[in-house]
Amino acid sequence: MRNARTASGFAAALITAWLAGPTPGAANDAAVLAPAGGFSKPERHEALPGGAATSRKPPDADAFSHNSANMSFERQLDFKIGNGIFKKLWVSAPASTRSSDGLGPLYNARSCRRCHLKDGRGHPPLANWPDDNAVSMLFRLSIPPRGGGGGGGGGDRAALAEGKVNGIADPVYGSQLQDFSVQGLLAEGRIAIDYEERPVTLGDGTRVSLRKPLYRIEGLNHGPLHPRARISPRVAPPMIGLGLLESLDDAAILAHADPDDRDGDGISGRANRVWDHERGAPALGRFGWKAGQPTLRQQVASAFSHDMGLSTAIFPAVGGDCSDAQTDCRAAPDGAGDGHEVSDEMFDLVLFYSRNLAVPRRRDLDHPEVLAGKRLFYAAGCIACHVPKHITRRDDTQPEQSRQLIWPYTDLLLHDMGEGLADGAWEGRANGREWRTPPLWGIGLTEVVNGHTLFLHDGRARNLLEAILWHGGEAEPARQAVAAMNRDQRAQLLRFLNSL
Repeated sequence: MRNARTASGFAAALITAWLAGPTPGAANDAAVLAPAGGFSKPERHEALPGGAATSRKPPDADAFSHNSANMSFERQLDFKIGNGIFKKLWVSAPASTRSSDGLGPLYNARSCRRCHLKDGRGHPPLANWPDDNAVSMLFRLSIPPRGGGGGGGGGDRAALAEGKVNGIADPVYGSQLQDFSVQGLLAEGRIAIDYEERPVTLGDGTRVSLRKPLYRIEGLNHGPLHPRARISPRVAPPMIGLGLLESLDDAAILAHADPDDRDGDGISGRANRVWDHERGAPALGRFGWKAGQPTLRQQVASAFSHDMGLSTAIFPAVGGDCSDAQTDCRAAPDGAGDGHEVSDEMFDLVLFYSRNLAVPRRRDLDHPEVLAGKRLFYAAGCIACHVPKHITRRDDTQPEQSRQLIWPYTDLLLHDMGEGLADGAWEGRANGREWRTPPLWGIGLTEVVNGHTLFLHDGRARNLLEAILWHGGEAEPARQAVAAMNRDQRAQLLRFLNSL
């Protein structure tokens, strides 16, 4: 079978033909990306948010685990092998299976799949789930830089602004709390969360309660944290569409930046600048909750290193996030042998898998309530940050992502989200109040795939309305617009979001 396509469909073929033809000029691209101008019916190609790569499989519990629909039959084998490595459990060294040892010595999970549950969204520990733990949530640790001088623990504000460091690590516990360890070593500590309920009254008198998390670490086994250390909780984000986001040109992202708010709309999207370890230079950040990684390769390598303590060609330290102060961790056996604990071949297969997890097709997008909700989403100003659509660049090395019209609802830029969501942690240029606009595609299938509706970077929001009501800073006017809606309008807005 030559260049066979799975579930491509006639509509996908039309999109592929249009996008794979002569490269449209800037004027043509602008016309495609312009708002439709009306909300009486869906826009052209809106049903396929990942372009021709969109999955047309049923919206069931495996909806986030399918390969790009425009992938050739020959390349699907690599996707499936990558999935196997993504799911496999790593073990400590030495072990009889050399290709699976090297875990830790300190780690957060034994496999990629343990954090990215069914390739979807993680969650904080849930008291009402038996035997639940924090395996799909972690604590980043960092020390805020001091202005203009030493940053305490190495680095300073200038280095952060240039992208040379990605936060200043705790001198003992490193840049991430590892709550598991191999035999013979102590884990660093345990995540603990309490919640305070905060009532909110909406414009029509409806009362909503938001839960404010209070974080702490129990059982620190190597002494106290640095006195200025900050805890930044993160749940694992969904894996879908990452290759498409990677295929956006830097210029396309920067076109939406307005750091000085010159247009006066109150939205000051900023690009993060972070260190690209392979190029040895600063680069545009686009992956992670604060756009702290410049490429999908580095994102995957960082997860291997920090989450599992596994070395790669990009991050060759066999001890992962072990600090110089953790001498027992540094002295523990490793699985590197004559190479890296994750071989280049295994790494490339996991990268290929991560790059090609397909975005599911839209549902009910022509329903009158969905169309009304879309109108409200636009009218509230949400698209100032959640930019609906983009066109990926032409790239013959990544044919599945090349020249696709996509609908991720993100600008991939940093925005000040207010004090309520602030974590005080720096990451590249991102300060303690800034977060990258998360993509919204697939958000309506969270409960179907992962069995919960917990949103935002730390899962504090128990549903989409709570997530909206936590917005502040640049998003405060949009939050107020939603809070002022009546019950029917809010239902329409949420119906639209759940169709994504």
